[in-house]
Amino acid sequence: MSRLLVIGCGGVAQVAISKICQDSETFTEIMIASRTKSKCDDLKAKLEGTTSTKIETAALDADKVQEVIALIESYKPEAVLNVALPYQDLTIMDACLATGVHYIDTANYEAEDTEDPEWRAIYEKRCKELGFTAYFDYSWQWAYQEKFKEAGLTALLGSGFDPGVTSVFSAYALKHYFDEIHYIDILDCNGGDHGYPFATNFNPEINLREVSAPGSYWEDGKWVEVEAMSIKREYDFPQVGQKDMYLLHHEEIESLAKNIPGVKRIRFFMTFGQSYLTHMKCLENVGLLRTDAINFNGQEIVPIQFLKALLPDPASLGPRTVGKTNIGCIFTGVKDGVEKTIYIYNVCDHQECYAEVGSQAISYTTGVPAMIGTKLVMNGTWKQPGVYNLEELDPDPFMEALNEYGLPWVVVENPQMVD
Repeated sequence: MSRLLVIGCGGVAQVAISKICQDSETFTEIMIASRTKSKCDDLKAKLEGTTSTKIETAALDADKVQEVIALIESYKPEAVLNVALPYQDLTIMDACLATGVHYIDTANYEAEDTEDPEWRAIYEKRCKELGFTAYFDYSWQWAYQEKFKEAGLTALLGSGFDPGVTSVFSAYALKHYFDEIHYIDILDCNGGDHGYPFATNFNPEINLREVSAPGSYWEDGKWVEVEAMSIKREYDFPQVGQKDMYLLHHEEIESLAKNIPGVKRIRFFMTFGQSYLTHMKCLENVGLLRTDAINFNGQEIVPIQFLKALLPDPASLGPRTVGKTNIGCIFTGVKDGVEKTIYIYNVCDHQECYAEVGSQAISYTTGVPAMIGTKLVMNGTWKQPGVYNLEELDPDPFMEALNEYGLPWVVVENPQMVD
C-alpha cells in the first residue's frame, strides 16, 4: 500500500492526478489538498468509478507550514507531490522534513513578495555574484541538501517537462550518445490555438513574470543576461512548422550548468506569436505586470494578481485548443573523438490530451512527468537521500515511462541547428 498527498488542484495538478489514478498498483490511496476544496471534490467525483485508487480531499493553505504539517501528520502519506505555486516550495519542504516524507515538485522556488527586505538582500547578492536577475533560482532549495540527506528523505526538484523531461533528455543523451556534451539548446514550441485574443497556457502570474523578465544563457562558465525578448530565432519544428522563438531565462539552465560536466553553452528558447507579445507589452506598459501592491480605493491589490483574475483559467482552455506542442533539446558534443549533434523531442497533440484527461497539452506535458517522477521515488527507483534535479538520476526508467504514459520521444541525428 502506498499513500500520496498531492498539494494543488490547477490544470497541471489535474493531469498529474488523472495519470496517478491510472496506476493504482503504485498509488493505492491519494489525498488532493488545495485552498479551494470544491475543486478537489469536483476532480474526485470525476475520477471515482474510473480508478481503484482511493481518493480523499482536504482544504489547505500551503503558505502555512504548520497547516501542511498537521495535514501530513493526519493523513500519513509516503510522499508529497507539490503542484501548487512555486511560492510555496519552501514551506512544503519544511513540512516534509518535519514529518519524514519525500518531496517532489515541478518548478523551483520563487518569492511572492519580492520587496521583502530579508529576501531582497539575498537576491541582490546573488545577482551580483552570478549575473542573472530572475526572481527564481535553485539556491534556496539546494540549501536543503544536507537536511534531506540526514533525514533519509528524497527531494526531487523540477519534475515537469521543462525543467524535468528536458533534464532527463540531457542525462540520457550523455549516457547513450556522448562522452561529453558541449552545447545544449532547449526549444519549447506551442503550436496550439485557443481562439482567445490573449490567454496564458499555465498560471498567468507565473507565466507573465517569466516571459517579461530579462533573458539569459550560460556560456563559458558564466551567465550572460540580455534584454527581454531581444534574441529571436526561427525554427522549423517537426509536426508544427516554422515558428518564431525567443531566448528566455529558464531554471533548468542553472542546474544543467552545474550537473552536465564540460558543457560550454546552454540556451532556452520559447515560441510566441506577435499577438501575444503585443498584448504582453501593452499590459507591461500600463503597469498590469507589476508585482508590488498598490492602493486602490482604500484596498491593496497586486496588479498582476488582478490581471490573473481577468484572464481565462488555463484549466479551461482544453476543449477549445487545437494544434500540437514540440518540446526538446538539441545537443552537440563529442563521442569517441568525433563531434556529433542530436535532437531529442516530444510532440503532443492538444485535442488528444483533452480526449484523455480533459486538458490542453501544456498542462499535460507537465502533469505526466510529475506523476512519473513521483512514481520513481515511491517505487524506490529514484529513492535516495538528498535533494536532486532530474539529470542527476538514472534517465532510463523515466524515458521508458514517458513512452508508457503518453509522451513518446524521438531522437534525430544531424538536425537543423539554431544559430
